[in-house]
Amino acid sequence: MTAIARGLEGIVVSETRLSDVDGEQGHLIIGGVPVEELAPHATFEEVLHLLWHDRFPAADERAALAAALVAQRDLPPETVALVRAAAARRVPAMDALRMGAATLSALGPTTGGLQDASGLVARFPAIVATYWRLRQGQEPVAPRADLGHAANYLYMLSGVVPHPDVVRALETYLNTVVDHGMNASTFTARVIASTRSDMVSAIVGAVGALKGPLHGGAPGPALDMVFEIQARVARDGGTMADAAERWLRDAVARGDRIMGFGHRVYKVRDPRADVLNTAATRLFERAGDLQLYRDARCVEDVVLRVLRELKPSRHLETNVEFYTALVLHGIGLDVELFTPTFAVGRVGGWTAHVLEQAAEDRLIRPSSVYVGECGRHTPPPVVPHPPACEGGAPAAEAVPA
Repeated sequence: MTAIARGLEGIVVSETRLSDVDGEQGHLIIGGVPVEELAPHATFEEVLHLLWHDRFPAADERAALAAALVAQRDLPPETVALVRAAAARRVPAMDALRMGAATLSALGPTTGGLQDASGLVARFPAIVATYWRLRQGQEPVAPRADLGHAANYLYMLSGVVPHPDVVRALETYLNTVVDHGMNASTFTARVIASTRSDMVSAIVGAVGALKGPLHGGAPGPALDMVFEIQARVARDGGTMADAAERWLRDAVARGDRIMGFGHRVYKVRDPRADVLNTAATRLFERAGDLQLYRDARCVEDVVLRVLRELKPSRHLETNVEFYTALVLHGIGLDVELFTPTFAVGRVGGWTAHVLEQAAEDRLIRPSSVYVGECGRHTPPPVVPHPPACEGGAPAAEAVPA
């Protein structure tokens, strides 16, 4: 009998130089650099150049890439009109991003190269920020040529030039999630690209995959868990640790998924969680209010301890979503913006994979095993009713041929 790799687990479909995920050791390498070294120090533009060109940029190349992003950051009128309509209907932010991204084809024929890639990366933050401001009853804020990619995203959301520490926190996050092996959305983009379709189509498909709660939709619920436990303590008294343990044991008994813990690939702690933990610490220390951070760390400790007791064989460690929630909340983003902001970072990796797949130029076409019935036959046709005879005589009933 043919072995079936459910979910394609363990199947190697391609070679890539973009990132390496070692789930057994808890390592993530992006463009040859460990994520814990790359994410807190590089600019997002430097990471883009690394993914697109396989090396860090020289000073003039860094300036040229920044200028290219600036030149393509404005949205075409068709995109603004659609995003405005989406905001009026209050559609979910990820749907607005998907629809807005699809309209970028209105800019004209695509080349499938770096011009398309930089255009998509440049306009993703503009789509999200334009939609969000319109949702709040505010007009969009035009981007500024003197701000970098991460800073412009925050500026277009708020209309206020962000503090450098906040920009660094967001940039660290974007670098952390820019690429992560052959995940669901990246694989979707590569499948579409393998048909020689255009880059916009490939990226729109990736957005659709990222929207699913099993892929990009967990950061919000991870933070909601902490807020719910805080509310219980405020209402019933006691400690965060005791309330967290009661909450968790009830959730496990119901069979609920514990968002922010466990990962399809990582059997140990997600290395991105440690990077974002450090970023979250700096954010909350700067704000002078560490209460939410301390409560979240308390909940994390309890969850890890109880899961090891109740599910010792599952290896359910902290994943990137748990600290993503803290970082993005500390930056000041609404929960509905968490997954679109994930896309603002991951689109850099998606475009790099589309370029890589185009160079490979091989159609991705897996097989399946048929498990349906065999030997069935089409039912015999039925002769239709003949028209009524003249004089109103009834027509003969239909009979099988």
